[in-house]
Amino acid sequence: MSERVVPPAARQRRRPTKQGVVLSEELIVETALRLIEEHGADALSVRRLGRALGADPSSLYRYFRHTDDLMLAIADELIGRTLRTWRPTGDWRADLRDLGLRMHAGALAQPRAAVLSSYRVTGRAYEIQAVETVLGVLRGAGFPDAEAVRIYHAFVDQALAHGALDSASAAMPKAAREAEAAVWRSTYARLPADTHPHIAATARHLVADMPRSSYPAALALLLSAAAARLAEIRPRAGHPAATLDTSDSASP
Repeated sequence: MSERVVPPAARQRRRPTKQGVVLSEELIVETALRLIEEHGADALSVRRLGRALGADPSSLYRYFRHTDDLMLAIADELIGRTLRTWRPTGDWRADLRDLGLRMHAGALAQPRAAVLSSYRVTGRAYEIQAVETVLGVLRGAGFPDAEAVRIYHAFVDQALAHGALDSASAAMPKAAREAEAAVWRSTYARLPADTHPHIAATARHLVADMPRSSYPAALALLLSAAAARLAEIRPRAGHPAATLDTSDSASP
């Protein structure tokens, strides 16, 4: 795609495409997401999108300046899908746990798109809403502004990194995923205690745990650390020490 684009008010296509649909930014993003999951990053071409939409490829310029502009819209839509399913309860720790798990599940639902978009900063509506939401949860819990930003940063990067890592694994062919999981049984579980005592002592746990995502456990650790930090901050600010909630578990 090129750098030309028309104003939002002029973007609406007046006539249906060859497939009888009216183009919109939402339809293009939805189609691009489907093509990425089917064909990978190569799907983000004007020609392929135009064929899938039954539209002249040049009509896409009415909505996006270039493919990177479309990629940012895709990344923002993935954020939006998470936010649209999340409902806060007022319990900051439970709310962030639920939001993080939903972010991770959303990445696994669109693994190829998640790998392509996890490191992008969109500056678009859903991302802005997400930043505002998480900071609001943290500030509402009593974290000072600098601490709220620090924990927000760790929280979102952890979710995106694990989402990309697990999505990359999920995007592998099934045979390759099964072969990698089998290495823990065929190699690590057979290492002798005299040469690898720590692996040998924990082998059955490695076999059981390593093929699974570590994100739920990592998220629980992050939230526990944040709760401990809040307990330190509150007495200094003149509040009673917080009672730490130990309800987080390593399972979703």
